[in-house]
Amino acid sequence: MYYKLYIDSVFILQFITNLYLLSLAGRFLRCTATHGRKCLGAVFGAVLSCLTLMLPVGSMGGRIFVSALPVSVGMMYITYRIHSIRKLIHSSLVMAGCGFFLGSVMIWILNRLRVILRGRGNLFLTIMIGYLAYRIFAAVLYKVMSKGRNSLRTVRFYVPALAQEIRVRAFVDTGDHLADPVSGAPVSVISKKIARCMSSCFMPEKYHAVPYRSVGKDNGILNAYEVPEMIIEEEGQEIRREHVIVAICDTGISEESVYQMILHPRLLEN
Repeated sequence: MYYKLYIDSVFILQFITNLYLLSLAGRFLRCTATHGRKCLGAVFGAVLSCLTLMLPVGSMGGRIFVSALPVSVGMMYITYRIHSIRKLIHSSLVMAGCGFFLGSVMIWILNRLRVILRGRGNLFLTIMIGYLAYRIFAAVLYKVMSKGRNSLRTVRFYVPALAQEIRVRAFVDTGDHLADPVSGAPVSVISKKIARCMSSCFMPEKYHAVPYRSVGKDNGILNAYEVPEMIIEEEGQEIRREHVIVAICDTGISEESVYQMILHPRLLEN
């Protein structure tokens, strides 16, 4: 008994599956990476997986089992720049767990469709089912992790005129849907106290008028500006966001409040 494998189809399937797994593992570990690094890590894993299948040594199952850990370690190193061996192994096991649950969801969906498909299937259908399983798993993971999140974060802004960073305590409002009306980008809110410290960062050409509604006020306009960069401290990790829009709140955030910023939850997503 033998199997016929088309290496181009294997590569495409491995590459896309690796993208799903790297994204899920990054969400679970709260690591960030550019799309380019994720693609590079996914290509690395797909190439090594194909080479493993082509080696004329031992059984196919044995080769896949032996190569699984080195391949996943390499993918995590390339994508998330993890240098500690212990953290690399831990992150690889997390990705393996994500793969187990992602595969389980895919099998469940395929079983539901088996009657309709009558045993027929192709690469495109497998990829689409994988994407659907990824979205389901990502939504569940987000819901579970969001419940355990601390509502306060530390945010850092760099102010060129002062040649120093400003550290701000921010409240994460999960019900915040404030967005720029043109680009749809998320808008966070800062107090007037912080705005005074950051005034040199607010350029006229980066001005945005953001409409809003609040309790006791049907509608209004917030003066907002796009700042070059913002860093969010997230449980030992740093989430770096560029071209972030912040609106100045005239009322609602007291200067004596423990937090001086309302952070949009979308800025915490990968």
